[in-house]
This record gives sequence, C-alpha cells and structure tokens, in this order.
Amino acid sequence: MKFMKLGSKPDSFQSQEDCIRYVASDLATDVVVNVGDVKFYLHKFPLLSKSARLQKLIAATINEQPDDDEINIPDIPGGPPAFEICAKFCYGMTVTLNAYNVVAARCAAEYLEMYESIETGNLVYKIEVFLNSSVLRSWKDSIIVLQTTRSFHSWSHEVKIDVRCLESIASKAAMDPARVDWSYTCNRRKVNNSNGVPRDWWVEDLAELSIDLYKRVISTIRRKGGVSGEVIGEALEVYAAKRIQQDDDYDEEGQRSLLETLISLMPSEKQSVSCGFLIKLLKLSISLECGGEEERKELSRRIGEKLEEANVDDLLIRASSEEGSETVYDVDIVETLIDEFITRTERREELLGCSDVEQGSVFVSDSSRAVVAKLIDGYLAEISRIEPNLSTSKFIAVAEKVSCFPRSSHDGLYRAIDMFLKEHPGITKSEKKSICRLMDCRKLSPEACAHAVQNERLPLRVVVQILFFEQARATAKPSLPPSGSHGSSRTTTEEECDSVTATEETTTTTMTREKTKAKGVVMSRIFSKLWTGKDRDGVGDVSSSDTSESPGSATTVDDKSTPSTRRRRSSS
Repeated sequence: MKFMKLGSKPDSFQSQEDCIRYVASDLATDVVVNVGDVKFYLHKFPLLSKSARLQKLIAATINEQPDDDEINIPDIPGGPPAFEICAKFCYGMTVTLNAYNVVAARCAAEYLEMYESIETGNLVYKIEVFLNSSVLRSWKDSIIVLQTTRSFHSWSHEVKIDVRCLESIASKAAMDPARVDWSYTCNRRKVNNSNGVPRDWWVEDLAELSIDLYKRVISTIRRKGGVSGEVIGEALEVYAAKRIQQDDDYDEEGQRSLLETLISLMPSEKQSVSCGFLIKLLKLSISLECGGEEERKELSRRIGEKLEEANVDDLLIRASSEEGSETVYDVDIVETLIDEFITRTERREELLGCSDVEQGSVFVSDSSRAVVAKLIDGYLAEISRIEPNLSTSKFIAVAEKVSCFPRSSHDGLYRAIDMFLKEHPGITKSEKKSICRLMDCRKLSPEACAHAVQNERLPLRVVVQILFFEQARATAKPSLPPSGSHGSSRTTTEEECDSVTATEETTTTTMTREKTKAKGVVMSRIFSKLWTGKDRDGVGDVSSSDTSESPGSATTVDDKSTPSTRRRRSSS
C-alpha cells in the first residue's frame, strides 16, 4: 500500500477523556473547535494561516460574541479524525496519508478551503499529488479508495475522486494481461496466458465492492471497451456467488436490488454468461421472492436462447410459496423456457435466410432441438419421480412441446412415461392411453422393447404394438445388406444397443441371419401366445384400435402372414 508523510514536527496532540483533544504547548490555546462530540483546544494562528473557512468562522464569531472563543463545524466530512489530520497539517506535525484515510482528508481539506490561494503547498494540493502520483496508479489502492468514497458520496463526487478511481480501475481491467505486473487476488483455477496471468485476473478483487459501486465499475469497463463479454459474464458469476444470500436472514430489498443489477449488467452476447448462471438467478428470484416480473421475463428469454446447455437439475425449480401452487416444483416456468427456446430458434432461422439454412444452419438447429428433447425427457422422468402432484395434463403438455423435435430414439420418453405410471398409479385408463400416445413404439431400442413387453404398467394395446414392430424389425433385418444393416433402417437405438450391434457385426453373415430368424420365431410365438390369451379372455375387438395408432403396422403384417395375424383377421 502506498503512503505519504506530511510535516516534520512530532505529534503533540493529546487526549483528555474521550471527548477532548488539545495541543501540548507552552502557549495557551485561544480557540475551541467543536467537531461533533469532540472539543479541540487549539491556537488560531496556525489554523487561520491555512484554512479560509476557519478564517470566516472565527471572524464571524468575534463579531457576534467577542468573548466567545468557540466555533462549531458539525458537518465536516470525516468527522473528528479527518479534522485532526487537517489541524496537524496546520501545525506542521507529521501526518501519514494512505488509501484508507486519503478520501476523508481530501474532503475535509475541501470543506476547510485549504487551497493554494491561502498558502502555497497547502493540504489540497499535496493530497492531489499523492492521489495522482501514487494511489490511482495502484490497483488495490484504487479499489480501497473507491470503497471509502461511499462514506463521503457528495464530497467525493464534487472533487471527482470516485470518477478518477473508476477510470483507473477500468483502464487496468482492460489492459493486456501480459502487462499486468501488480498483485491481484485470483483463487480460481483458470487457463492462464503464457505469462501466467488469466484474462479475468481482476474479477475477484472487484467482488469486494458494494453493489452500487460494482455497477458503476462494470458499466465503466463496458463503456471503455477492451474487455470481452465472456470475461464480464465471468465477473458477474463470481460476484453473484459471493454476494447472493440464501439463508433466512437475507435482506429482501438488498437481494432484489442485487438481482436487478446483475441482470442489467449482463452483456448482450449469447455466450457471455452460462445457462447455469442464468437459471441460478431465476431460481433465486423465485425462491427468495425478490425478483420482479420483468427480471424473470428477461432471464427466461436469455435461458431460452441456450436451453440446450442446461441439465435436468437446472430445471428442477421450486415453486414460489406466494403463488399458492399445488405442486412443489414450478412446471409452468419450464414450459415458458421451452417456448422461449422454440421462439428464439425459429427467429434465428428466419434471420439466417433460406440460403444460409441450406448450408448447415438446419443441422445446428436440429442438433440443438435433439439435445433439448433429450433434456426434457430426462426432466419429465425426474419430475414424475419427485413431484407427487404432477397432473397427467401437465405431463402431456410439457412432452408435446418437444414432440416434433428430432430424437434418435424414444427410449428417454419411454423411461419418463414408465416413471410417471409407476409414481402415479391412480390415473385412469384413458389417461394412460393419452400419455402412451406420446411415444412412437417404432423408435424404441431392442432393450427398451424387451423391457416394455414385460411392463405391467403399460396398456395392453401398447405392448401389442411393440411386439408387432419388434417382429417386423426382426423379420426385415435378414433382407438387408450386411454393410447397411445398422444404418438408416435402425433409428431407435441407445449406446448400449450400438455396442451389442457392433459385436454382432463381427460375426459371419450366416450366423447373423440365423440369430435374426430365431429371434423372429420367438417374437412370433410370444405374440401368438398373447393373442391367443386375448381371444380366450374374450378381448377380440382390440386389434383394429391397436394397429391404428402407428402407421405402417398393418402393411408389415400383411406382407408376412403368421398364425397370429390370421387369428387376428378371423377375430376381427
């Protein structure tokens, strides 16, 4: 820390109790200066030689009350400590200035009008030299001085100390990291430059500032330029992690102001802040009940732009207690995020134009949609498990929002449906059918099919459909060339299924065909047995409705007649 010593005489100020300060001298004091609760017994001459304000006050006092030797200055910035620094300077006593007291001394000197016009080399001039030559050239001293200006807002603003600190800090933050040769705080593990200084070296030091000063600093940095939106976003995340309170003693008004400020400071670039950070702010605005409607809309819009970056835990947002929601978790906000994602994606495609879309933007959009579809499938499975009050209509509403999104398979959706049926056994048969209509049985992997045909929670008609398509797939495989047997014809597999398929491809073509034929025979027998059981139970009218759900199933069965299909035709 930089410091400056003024004066050369020894300090002869002494105290009597807590409210009296005096100068130990052979000369009797001839003036009493009341500063707050403290009385200073001093001499007129050294004070009048350097302070224009004291000259006026003493002159006015003598004119009004000649026998009164007391003057009052209750409103001096910095109070008794700041006045004592100025008084010692008047006496030529040693005074040490540093980043912690220089603002108080400068404002007090301004109040006392200790200018060059009164005496050359006066206190205002000397403090200005110290500020410009030392304090404002130091990174940490500039931050300390800026923090102390809060206690002297009007005075520090008048002498422009706060503005100069902001400019100094912003200039250093925008500097090339290779030129940073001063100390800074950086406890986070980051990828460094060649000289070991990360791009965001300054973010932790600024996290010590109050929210009003932090807003001014970041605004100044953005105005001056030279710092990327990504680094500013990182700074906001660090500040939020340090300042956001999540306990029961939080200051609601302060937290509201904090959230509003962070949202207003976020750069407009899409990649400037992470999706996780945006969702964290959204969760806090709901749980702390301190975010306004406009802030939530803005957060939802920003999250919708990059929803593909979220994970399932991010979407588990607890509902606000104020809203009187029947559910523990806020499902409506997830619907809003999906709507924002769809709106932003469609708008982006419109702006790109047809030519750009053809050159690859469609692939990017489809990739994002596929990721979001997988995300929502996982979310539905988890929310079905932990939310006992999740209604069937709400489950369907969320699932339908991504129903047109591309999926490599419907295994994730099947798991979500199965979890909902497991955790909500009281739903009606009609509701079960409505939920199962969300799933395309043709896009289930063999593993999912094997699980589904034994799943007692699924309606029988769904099991029948799965068996139909599994049998058709097993029958169709041998007719395909070995090299393409796992290409476009197989669209509903998971990673595990891919590994099994890769193992099968290493065997001979003859063995593969034999296994496939065997599998088809087994599936045919299972289906035949199931259908026979249905005839025995008197359920013969299901066949037409079972096959009507999925296009192509009737054609497949007609192409290869089996005992079970003939039995089906006779029963219908």
